[in-house]
Amino acid sequence: MGDVSVRAGIIVTGTEVLHGQISDQNGPWVAERLLEYGLDVAHVTICGDRPEDMAAQLRFLTEDGVDLIVTTGGLGPTADDLTVPTVAEFCGRDLVLDRALEADITTIIRKWRRFADDHELAPALTAAIAKQALVPTGASPIPPTGTAPGVAIPADQYRPTILILPGPPRELQAMWPAAVDVPAIAAVLARGDDVVHRKIRAYGLSEADLAQTLRRAESDLPGFRDLEVTTCMRLGEVEIDTRFATAEEPIYDALKTLLHQEHSAQIFSADGAPLDELLAVALAGHTIATAESCTGGLVAARLTDRPGSSSYVLGGIVSYANEVKSGVLGVPAALIGELGAVSEPVASAMAEGARARTGATVAVSTTGIAGPGGAVPGKPVGTVCFGLAIDGEPTRTVTRTFPGDRTMVRTLATTFALHLVLGALT
Repeated sequence: MGDVSVRAGIIVTGTEVLHGQISDQNGPWVAERLLEYGLDVAHVTICGDRPEDMAAQLRFLTEDGVDLIVTTGGLGPTADDLTVPTVAEFCGRDLVLDRALEADITTIIRKWRRFADDHELAPALTAAIAKQALVPTGASPIPPTGTAPGVAIPADQYRPTILILPGPPRELQAMWPAAVDVPAIAAVLARGDDVVHRKIRAYGLSEADLAQTLRRAESDLPGFRDLEVTTCMRLGEVEIDTRFATAEEPIYDALKTLLHQEHSAQIFSADGAPLDELLAVALAGHTIATAESCTGGLVAARLTDRPGSSSYVLGGIVSYANEVKSGVLGVPAALIGELGAVSEPVASAMAEGARARTGATVAVSTTGIAGPGGAVPGKPVGTVCFGLAIDGEPTRTVTRTFPGDRTMVRTLATTFALHLVLGALT
């Protein structure tokens, strides 16, 4: 792809993130939002709560020539929340108390702690509020969605524009619409509008086969090198991300055509819509239930992650023990005794039992060996049997063997179960 004019860097702060106590959700989320505006995300870094480490990251990104730095975290009232003073010092700006912001945070705290308006706040609490209301001179505060406000600092001769956001993902994501409307931030984002971001999702497509197709595209499609194509295997699916200048749309269309010619059976989302969204559409007019053994409720959890899923998800039965398979789902004990719980006839009976017990029009089941133990001859670790019962249709069954440890097997089995439903309904 030709040079992208606007580059960004993201600094995720928090010793708990650096040490792996919690996973970073903010870096990928912010990066994806910036990509939607056509910015080139050059760096995503993580640093602890030490001011000198954050200052080093700020210097690095500035020297690298990024146009926008986004920081997340370190905006709380405690002594180790030092993002704003650290960034202010880096920018050579004094901190001043924003009285309107102080009043807003005070109102939030009073409501949160249910303090009456005439209740005198403790000195420690008023000091904490005042700390969060300090804003670098010339910066724009962004109203808090929790108790921590954001801050936007415009670029100067020596430093890029800097956007400071809170650490809790829910607060950060809720603040994003207001943040991108701040003039200093909007001006940077507007410069990236000439870059288009497209995504294709495939399932059952090996990275080796995809790499071969992309090599063919490189040799057969004039201008292919002007596209920036990246691939990522995630939860058993392959995401094909492509970024390009608006003028290069015909080249992308040619690539998209080639991908569909070679892998039409595996591509399930030509416009990047995720599996959960496509399932919601496919399940319109249906209801669904789950019967799970080895996945332990993960399929039901994935189905109900999406807001509004109560319109089609009736429920799920985790039948981990054989007694529950028989007693709740009605799987014949003799069938389990003859073939074992990990078998297609048992998976079929589980799905049919879930339909019968819940009244759902669709039911999907999983029964398998997630490991690390439990393997038997002919059924290695990773073997999972699936059943799919749909009103008015013969029950379908299939067996797959998944690689990896227990967590990976359960994750891949969950994804397969959902794709099994999607494929049957579309």
